[in-house]
Amino acid sequence: MRDTMRTTVKRNLGFVSTRFKGNDGVSLETEKWVDVLNRMGYPCYLFGGDSDDHERDRLYFVPHAHFKHPEIQQIHTCAFTMASRPPEITRQIQLLKDDLKQHLYKFVQTYNIHLLVVENALSIPLNIPLGLAITEFIAETGFPTIAHHHDFFWERKRFLVNCVWDYLNMAFPPHLPAIQHVVINSSASNQLSLRTGISGWMIPNVMDFDQPPPPADGYVLSLRQDVGVMADEYFFLQPTRVVERKRIEHAIELISRLGMKARLVISHASGDEGYEYERRLQDFAKLLNAPTNLISDIIRESRDVLPDGRKVYTLWDAYRAADLVTYPSSMEGFGNAFLEAVYFRKPLVVNNYSIFAIDIKPKGFRVVEFDGYITEQTVHQVRDILENPGLGQEMAEVNYRLAKRHYSYTMLERHLRTLLMGYFGEE
Repeated sequence: MRDTMRTTVKRNLGFVSTRFKGNDGVSLETEKWVDVLNRMGYPCYLFGGDSDDHERDRLYFVPHAHFKHPEIQQIHTCAFTMASRPPEITRQIQLLKDDLKQHLYKFVQTYNIHLLVVENALSIPLNIPLGLAITEFIAETGFPTIAHHHDFFWERKRFLVNCVWDYLNMAFPPHLPAIQHVVINSSASNQLSLRTGISGWMIPNVMDFDQPPPPADGYVLSLRQDVGVMADEYFFLQPTRVVERKRIEHAIELISRLGMKARLVISHASGDEGYEYERRLQDFAKLLNAPTNLISDIIRESRDVLPDGRKVYTLWDAYRAADLVTYPSSMEGFGNAFLEAVYFRKPLVVNNYSIFAIDIKPKGFRVVEFDGYITEQTVHQVRDILENPGLGQEMAEVNYRLAKRHYSYTMLERHLRTLLMGYFGEE
């Protein structure tokens, strides 16, 4: 990021989402947008059901904005498990929608908001009343809005059988003249236009490649031992949540077939989509005799010490300590973990998921790539990188230079400045 930026007229921006907390892609990318917009001179305020501690002073807190609020979960369960919608659920949706809408009016008034940025709350129907409230608020006010879409409901099988098609067609996403829609990949742009007639602006995910990460400090030296990696083992990091579309079983198979001492370390927890897949992975790892550790209990947003004396590390610490990053997902909106691995100059094993194939790979990134299943060539290439560290370093340097050119904060700033000019003109 450049040290100096053109100053702007002070206009307050309001970010709206179910939460601003955690290591999910939406929360991480929102934080980057807020960071860049703050540097550009736009104060940013948050409307949602939770946030990280350092953001609480600018959060307008509404408990039922969170998708894990009990009433919201009850609605969600009904919406995506039942063939028809009971009248009482419709009434509950409408009551919550009206309450959330009034909170939006108050949020805009309290912080003198000039433009809303809606983060995925008009894309994925995890909180149906919130999506409806945002849509009605914009329809009633014509309020300038950027709808930042990370993934759509039609991309997830679990949303396709439901009793809320009327709501999905109305608000996920809504077709209103005050909204500029932003997507993170070209496939989403195509599908948005095809399915809704809405044209979308494409802004990919980014990292601050203009500012390389500082080198590892002494705190990280104990991480390998603390996460269970033996001194003679290679450390393979799987830096994702444990959900089925991450296809972590491919990384387990790779460990099993490698013929070298290596351990897979999974950084994030299950939960958002249940725990069955996690149990399946544990059984699979035992079946293949592939050392696999889950370490979400000691990976958090900041360093700390647990009551039992164990050290807590950040995901950045884990990247610094890893020998190689596995990214075997079958589906991603873009690929935050891909950019993070490139940022920390780590060699990558990547499943050729569609967005990688269409948007990322053509730029020339060098990875160990497989297409749907691990082959002998995949195993050979990984073995070659581990036995020849210079090869992995060369790949990592090429990738960093490419990412700095295409996925930096500087590029994000240019996109955002153009978007805001559409609403506010040249300032």
